[in-house]
Amino acid sequence: MVLAGAGSGKTRVITYRIAYLINNEGVAANNILALTFTNKAAGEMRHRVDTLLHRGSSRGLWIGTFHSIFARLLRNYINLIGYDRNFSIFDTDDSKSLIRQSMTELNISVESVPVNTVQGLISRAKNSFILPAEFHRNASDYNQQKASQIYELYARKLKENNALDFDDLLIKPLELFNAHPDVLHELQEAFRYIMIDEYQDTNRAQYLVAKMLGARHRNIFVVGDDAQSIYSWRGADISNILNFQDDYNEALTFKLVENYRSTGNILKAANSVIGRNLRQIKKELISHRDDGEPLTLIEAYNERNEAERVGEQIRILRQKQGYEFRSFAIFYRTNAQSRVVEDVMRQNKIPYRLFGSVSFYKRKEIKDAVAYLRFILNERDSESLLRIINFPPRKIGDVSISKLKELAEERGITLYDAIRRSEEVGFPARLVNALSSFSAVIEALKFLAVNGTVFEVLTELFTLTSIPLLLQAENTQESLARHENLQELLSMARDFSDHNPDAGSLGDFLENISLASDYEETQDSDNYVSLMTVHAAKGLEFPVVFITGLEERLFPLHCYEPEELEEERRLFYVAMTRAQEKIFLSWAQSRYQYGQLHYSLPSMFISEIDSSIVQTEGGQQLSARLLKDKPSPGTASVSRGYQQKPATPSGGGSALNPQPPRPELREGVMVHHALFGPGVVLDVQGSGAKQKVRITFRRSGEKTLMVQYANLKIQQ
Repeated sequence: MVLAGAGSGKTRVITYRIAYLINNEGVAANNILALTFTNKAAGEMRHRVDTLLHRGSSRGLWIGTFHSIFARLLRNYINLIGYDRNFSIFDTDDSKSLIRQSMTELNISVESVPVNTVQGLISRAKNSFILPAEFHRNASDYNQQKASQIYELYARKLKENNALDFDDLLIKPLELFNAHPDVLHELQEAFRYIMIDEYQDTNRAQYLVAKMLGARHRNIFVVGDDAQSIYSWRGADISNILNFQDDYNEALTFKLVENYRSTGNILKAANSVIGRNLRQIKKELISHRDDGEPLTLIEAYNERNEAERVGEQIRILRQKQGYEFRSFAIFYRTNAQSRVVEDVMRQNKIPYRLFGSVSFYKRKEIKDAVAYLRFILNERDSESLLRIINFPPRKIGDVSISKLKELAEERGITLYDAIRRSEEVGFPARLVNALSSFSAVIEALKFLAVNGTVFEVLTELFTLTSIPLLLQAENTQESLARHENLQELLSMARDFSDHNPDAGSLGDFLENISLASDYEETQDSDNYVSLMTVHAAKGLEFPVVFITGLEERLFPLHCYEPEELEEERRLFYVAMTRAQEKIFLSWAQSRYQYGQLHYSLPSMFISEIDSSIVQTEGGQQLSARLLKDKPSPGTASVSRGYQQKPATPSGGGSALNPQPPRPELREGVMVHHALFGPGVVLDVQGSGAKQKVRITFRRSGEKTLMVQYANLKIQQ
């Protein structure tokens, strides 16, 4: 086992070993099996081997992804377990279609259990090599019980279609080996040298196949880094790499710890954080470079100020040190956080590109929700109407929509008028009910839009349509990310409503979105700032990295179990080790989440870094006195971080970095708030950017507000 730390040259290890075995040891190419995870990695591995080999090419070598290699094996042997060799491989859409058919036959509605949920549960079961009978025995909640019925029928239907889904490519070899030991023996003799890249990312099925193939010669060579195991939600099992020595007690372990990417201070910070995990193979990265600059901590007063100060630092570094835009990367924990960063990049004419995602305003769920708002404002907008009429699904089919269009054309009315008159023209009762339900939602929202705020309209939209609840119910990684995006749109609406109580119309809100979504993020040049989640950053490197949103319950994200917290810590370690020269860590004292203003605590990860290598934006060393006692290694408790000082912008304020307002308030003073009306101050807490005020309002009761956002008018 080679434990290859970040930036240690891991990608060379397997390719050089393959070349050495062939060139120096005379090993036949067809006795070597090299497995990796992506087609890109497999292609690069083969190209490098071709370059290194003294004679010929890599012909005969078994180099590829787990899925491609196993599919190739199954083409030769799958007839032994009841399939034809010309089997089909179903993609995700094919798989969903077959699951829907199975649900229909079992009389299980997609409303009771979403198809995506079922597919996710079946996929996770297969990746753990849990077959239908075992899944059925252990099904606990309602979704699992229904999915267990579907799983059994779905598996049967796949076989009837002589088809495998992607997950079957991993588990069918196990079924084959268990049923036909002679085939396993034949392959063990063929694959005398087994090599696996990114071993920390293997799931149980991949682990079992590799173990079975390597059992005879026990010549298995794995490369990975347990500190970069960040895909448990995809089925990756860190115990595979942690327990390698138990599986192969005669194995040798080599640690590659010399890092050629990052400065000494960056690695010192990364080592100090990851060292707190209990489940790990201990190692410390050593820099091949000098110490470099300290890490810089940005303490912002809200998420917009955080993004603005990131933009300001980019401007300063470009001006003073000559960095190109391509030198910078901005990381965040969740996709929804990109919205504010994108807005600030556009406003300050900083070219950027999103990786691993589409721009916030171009995401399907955002465009769908915005289409509702557009239609509420303009019922002649038939494009928006067609987009939302089946969002969420209302079973209004294409034939029905065509008839509605014909009705509108015949009578010279809008498509929406045709919907409202559908009862007059003899449509089926079910369709009339669906159309009436839709128009009732629209009319209710139109009424609210006249006197309510944008936030109230969007909140009511989500309540009447249950769209966020439906996404939560799916409970897949994709649906939960879409749910987060809708909540970010709600937060944007709340922020807009709070700061534009008099002039913030729905039209103004939509105009802001239109201008933002019209921005073309991909530039002609390749000189742009890279924006991405930390997960998307794995394997990349940048001279300067900003790790944003470092707040409790955001990064780390809602961690309740020690294993979850340790994976979040590994994710933070991955983020830090992407940086070559400079790291900025940022957090915001308040942030709009789920449409509400929440006050934040700094992430416990900040307090786990040696304070001697962290400085403020002004260049002052972060004193150890600012840090509370650090949490003990492996603890899952929520750290309170460090004692917070008011986070005032450096440099006295600028267009990117405005000074927060500081109204003078005291107990007993009468004030007026644009939304809540008149009130009396009960208490004033804190000072500067963090100053809060507790007020009892005549109409709205008692509320605590941040002074800098409240725009309070003191009554004389």
